[in-house]
Amino acid sequence: MRKVILMMSVSLDGFIEGPDRDIGWHLVDDELHSHFNDELAAMGGFLSGRVTHELMAGFWPTADADPSNAGPMAEFAGIWRDMPKLVFSRTLERADWNTTVVRDVVPEEIMALKAQPGGDLSLGGADLAAAFREHDLIDEYRVYVHPVLIGRGKPLFRPTDAKSDLRLAGTRSFGNGVVLLQYRRPEEISAAGR
Repeated sequence: MRKVILMMSVSLDGFIEGPDRDIGWHLVDDELHSHFNDELAAMGGFLSGRVTHELMAGFWPTADADPSNAGPMAEFAGIWRDMPKLVFSRTLERADWNTTVVRDVVPEEIMALKAQPGGDLSLGGADLAAAFREHDLIDEYRVYVHPVLIGRGKPLFRPTDAKSDLRLAGTRSFGNGVVLLQYRRPEEISAAGR
């Protein structure tokens, strides 16, 4: 069965973006971008909310046409365009670039999606992650901690009564100071060890 994997960059104090959606503090160099490309190219689809999707769709479809976006950035443009995408939105009528619009997070529909063949599903966006977490639909967390304190902004995890027991599945540090913390459900760790 495919897994839903939340992949997000955060500041050391837990924010995914600063005020006014500022992500200028993200330290994405060629090493980290190449890592993202390797991980995301193996996925079976991208799951995002409307805001995240519109931000991505506003840049990536033609990013590789700009000569200043060489290397890993140009490579990701092709990955993003070709990857099947589900955007969860109650207001978006249609979306381009291999994208299907879904109105709500329905647990039975997500479980059916996970049962389909193909690679794992990359989940992006704090609001959508909260809805998936509320229904206990996230199998793995890959949190990329950037070495910066931004003081305020949008947190990755909003307050909830939902508790999720996780086990450390791996760590990796990058040359720019970013550290990947990878956590899975305990049963995912057991299944991987078989």
